[in-house]
Amino acid sequence: MNIQPPKDSNDADRQKAEQALATLRDWAKSVSAIEVAQLDPAIARLLPENEVANYPALARAYPEEFTVDEAYKASLPDLQNGPESLIKGAKRHIQHVGISNFRLPIRFHTRDDGDIRLETSVTGTVSLEAGKKGINMSRIMRTFYTHAEKTFSFDVIEAALSDYKADLDSFDARIQMRFSFPVKLPSLRSGLEGYQYYDIALELVEKKGKIVKIIHLDYVYSSTCPCSLELSEHARQTRGQLATPHSQRSVARISVQMTPGANCLWFEDLIDICRAAVPTETQVMVKREDEQAFAELNAANPIFVEDAARLFFEGLQNDPRIEDFRVIASHQESLHSHDAVSIVTEGDTFVTDSLDPKLFNTLFHVG
Repeated sequence: MNIQPPKDSNDADRQKAEQALATLRDWAKSVSAIEVAQLDPAIARLLPENEVANYPALARAYPEEFTVDEAYKASLPDLQNGPESLIKGAKRHIQHVGISNFRLPIRFHTRDDGDIRLETSVTGTVSLEAGKKGINMSRIMRTFYTHAEKTFSFDVIEAALSDYKADLDSFDARIQMRFSFPVKLPSLRSGLEGYQYYDIALELVEKKGKIVKIIHLDYVYSSTCPCSLELSEHARQTRGQLATPHSQRSVARISVQMTPGANCLWFEDLIDICRAAVPTETQVMVKREDEQAFAELNAANPIFVEDAARLFFEGLQNDPRIEDFRVIASHQESLHSHDAVSIVTEGDTFVTDSLDPKLFNTLFHVG
């Protein structure tokens, strides 16, 4: 006995769909692409050869007369503040999200009671809860601009941070401002003067209700190798052979956490601490007598990278305005094809087991 299985209703529906599609395609052969789109724009995707790329016709001139009212703004899509269902990837708390290298001119107060306006690069970030899609980045910039005309100190940065943390409904936040700070310095012997520029960053971090204020400074100096100096003198004394010790441009990145409630630590104060610790700072204006003086200064202060780190440490630990700190020193060798580096920290703020793989690459001073 030949028994036929019952016909699946899904098969029947598929046959109807195929017949309808065939009818649609036959009809599309005899009409224009516009007529296909007018029937239903979605149908064009089933008939690629009849698809209209820009249907309906869109205006291509900028509407200068168009104005935005509150109702129109309310209608604009805002994906960053969308529902949790729009989150891609792991629904995980993000420690920092925000903007970097947002630049604007900022006024700073100097130790001699003057003001100076400097181009400043701002990095601003906030924390993001696991259940939130994202933040509106422009709010960080808008909030910062409301404070941009004030003379900047840590108190004003703190006010800006508090504002945008509230605007973005976040718990933790961070602001960092980077700039190049000019100081006029005299030459060693000629009496000339020139501006030395110091890369400085101010950082304010608020985490779990605690605020930490940090100053970063890059101090550029010359380091003469003590071993090379002794070997050169040995050649002179034992064989009458002229020899020169090797020295190189070196950079120390000094990061200090200010003691809460302490007196102001001026940028110039931190620079003075570095110069007192390692006096062989690179020179700006140099005549022959200055170059000779610099050679003598280096010979009087030969240092290995370990020496430099400890000398900076000694100067920093003696200042009551400084709580925790870190010294990163890099001697960019003229003898070797590699650099000599050293890191020393005081306190818990800067302790870390892992280093940015590009950390020491950032210590190169760009003239």
